[in-house]
Amino acid sequence: MKTLQIGMGWFPEQAGGLNRVFYDCIRHLPEAGVEIQGLVAGSSNVASDSRSQVQAFAPTQSPLWQRWRGVQQSVRQLLAEENYPLIVSHFAVYTLPILDRLIQRPMVMHFHGPWALESSVAGNKNITTRLKKLLEQAVYQRATDFIVLSKAFRDILHQEYGAPFERIHIVPGGVDTERFETILSRTEARAILDWPQDRPIIFAVRRLARRMGLENLISAVEKVRTHHPEVLLLIAGKGSLRSTLQAQIDELGLGDHVRLLGYIPDQNLVQAYRAANFSVVPTVALEGFGLIVIESLAAGTPVLGTPIGGIPEILRPFSKDLVFEGVSTEQLAQGIEEVLSGHRQLPSSQACKAYVQEHYAWPVIAQQIKTVYQTALDGKIR
Repeated sequence: MKTLQIGMGWFPEQAGGLNRVFYDCIRHLPEAGVEIQGLVAGSSNVASDSRSQVQAFAPTQSPLWQRWRGVQQSVRQLLAEENYPLIVSHFAVYTLPILDRLIQRPMVMHFHGPWALESSVAGNKNITTRLKKLLEQAVYQRATDFIVLSKAFRDILHQEYGAPFERIHIVPGGVDTERFETILSRTEARAILDWPQDRPIIFAVRRLARRMGLENLISAVEKVRTHHPEVLLLIAGKGSLRSTLQAQIDELGLGDHVRLLGYIPDQNLVQAYRAANFSVVPTVALEGFGLIVIESLAAGTPVLGTPIGGIPEILRPFSKDLVFEGVSTEQLAQGIEEVLSGHRQLPSSQACKAYVQEHYAWPVIAQQIKTVYQTALDGKIR
């Protein structure tokens, strides 16, 4: 099965959930019998990094018109050299300018999130949001089938964009369990990272943006420290909200209880998960899946998450105690205090790893994705 896949950016160069999923598809789908030629915006190093499996059609920071022209030229050349019976899109923006090239080919759309709605939540102007939605709809109307990460995103895709239910397939995110397997103890991981050995540590890795709920989490720590004065929250990630969050930490006098770590390199993320007592995902809106949830579990570290989007779809079948009652400061504080006081039980490290291995390991997910691709090929253009 040969596929031409359109991504957004190359994960080693540009972080983000969409880029991570695309990167993992490139690595793991060939093991399931899916051949891939990929296109992304990125540097000249993309081809060598991917062993020519992925090409960059334009630099990431180049003007949009240049990126559109680049993807048009690249697709024209690739289709002239090879007959790709199936087109796979991960990003509507870079798929729009090539729709005229795809008339005779089925296309599967990996719906990673509602771009327009996320823009609205981030505070962008209404006209910008409307234009983004029109762009998305133009591409989605052309899709043969859709892959979504959760029931929550299936509902959004159907209700907001009119995609038929029968063409939407739920395939959760996958994780490379070998990458997150570690023999390090919590003590050893903390020693490597130079984290305190004698404090309960909560770890959160998030893009520093509004819908991630980090403001609520920081405020929750202020309440928790009253009964647990040694608690320490470590937040990894970068984003536009950094100065706002630091100001909040300073204003609440939490300098000894909350630290912004900045970006943690991918190779150090396993140690960070392992060093924490537990992770927290405090999202308040539009969480289609939450790859960091299964990454933390794969490293053997339990996760507490808000009941938003795909988070409870992952956690509730495993342990209802891992889901907060809501997203508010008070509800986050209550859940964290119950864990620290022993009134809310967390699964063991081994149980966390086993759960991910059974349900979210990439060999399992790759076969599910391949099945959807085959459905699109068999059905052709509907």
